[in-house]
Amino acid sequence: MSAAKRSRGATAIRNEQMQLPQIQLPQLNLPHKHMLAVAAIIAFIAIAIIAMLPDNEDANMRGELGVQVRTAELQATPDATPDLINNLSSPEQHGAARPPQQLWAEQTVKSGDNLSLIFKRAGYNDGDVHQIITQAPDGKSLGRIFPGQTIAFQAGESGSLAAVRHVKSPLETVTYRRGDSGFDSQVEIRSPQVRETWAAGEITSSLFMAGQEAGLSQNMIMELANIFGGVIDFVLDPRKGDTIHLVYEDLYLDGEKYKDGDIIAASFTNQGKTFNAFRYTNASGDASYYNEQGVSMRKAFLLAPVDFTRISSNFNPRRLHPIYKTSRPHRGTDYAASTGTPVFAAGDGRVYKAGYSKANGNYVFIQHGEQYITKYLHLHKRKVKQGQRVSQSQVIGTVGSTGAATGPHLHYEFLMNGVHRNPRTIHKKLPKAKSLPATEMPRFQQAINKASTQLAALRSDNRLAMSDSASPATPVR
Repeated sequence: MSAAKRSRGATAIRNEQMQLPQIQLPQLNLPHKHMLAVAAIIAFIAIAIIAMLPDNEDANMRGELGVQVRTAELQATPDATPDLINNLSSPEQHGAARPPQQLWAEQTVKSGDNLSLIFKRAGYNDGDVHQIITQAPDGKSLGRIFPGQTIAFQAGESGSLAAVRHVKSPLETVTYRRGDSGFDSQVEIRSPQVRETWAAGEITSSLFMAGQEAGLSQNMIMELANIFGGVIDFVLDPRKGDTIHLVYEDLYLDGEKYKDGDIIAASFTNQGKTFNAFRYTNASGDASYYNEQGVSMRKAFLLAPVDFTRISSNFNPRRLHPIYKTSRPHRGTDYAASTGTPVFAAGDGRVYKAGYSKANGNYVFIQHGEQYITKYLHLHKRKVKQGQRVSQSQVIGTVGSTGAATGPHLHYEFLMNGVHRNPRTIHKKLPKAKSLPATEMPRFQQAINKASTQLAALRSDNRLAMSDSASPATPVR
């Protein structure tokens, strides 16, 4: 082949993204000295090709040929074989890329699912389930699945199961991966970003509506009511013009809001009187809410066992019964609400009666210590059983109209030493709420100092006084 033709051929190789010439050698079985000679010939040919390249054709072609020449020289060893020399004509075999990693195939846990069904849908069997559960350190947690969670599968090169990923929540993922000695597990825990924010609102119709207009979620509004539930009856007490102010946390994940955080501080001004509450973790590590004097906001009983409803009948010993049309003592308070509205336990205690009667419908009676009993009548459904321990604000049933009732409502009674008392006024005679010990007050005052300043700024509509770390959920009204 002439030099001119070789030059054009080299240019053609360059234009085709530098594909090296395929040098085909016959299958040889030569002694060592002959192998060295073959390597020398290959090196000479490569140098000749490089010499004929134009100046602007350097770099890649020269580098690649040089690498191949050195490779040929290294392969000309006593153990070299004709097959190794033939490999010089296939450069892609020297740097073969790894096969692409297998993709994850996801399965969403459905209601009624179990691991066997999910693995079967993904193309695997009970043997794979057994291996993960018995071999992986956290294998048993894979058996605790809930609807909406994601289980993803990754196959190996042979098609067998290589890995399983269990996304338990946006914050927790467990990956099970097959190794030489079986399956291992790795738990990944993520922490959301905490952002401090604030909101304020004015009540025009109800606390619920005011909270929504202030940009609060339903859960945040309910938490606000729980904090003040021992000092404010949110059914009767709120008035038009009352105000709410709060500083709270939002939790963010990947730049988007993940869920509500804690309320840091809140105030409720009711008929001109302001109640403040501050979240504080005491020396024992327990977090709760206290007023500025360190008195716990959690009272022995809620003022109202159902939220955001209206009272259709207050305490009245001479009330005319709507069904029997007789003057019977109405030893309690009726809270009118739609069917299905949650009913809360007014305080900690034990369910000593739960059942059905013609007059009471579905009912729940709770014993609170030795002195107090609360009764909840006309329930649509009971959520607790006789003998069960309950805590304050726990849902014990839902509003209904069972028994002698004209419409859906909760009839609530409060007994002290066996005597019916007005649920609206008995709270004044109950034991005082617990306070922080005097030794802890300096630490408490220091902890709430910033939040106290923020609440004062919100109430005075001085947004500039708010911390730079806080941002408004909605403009102050």
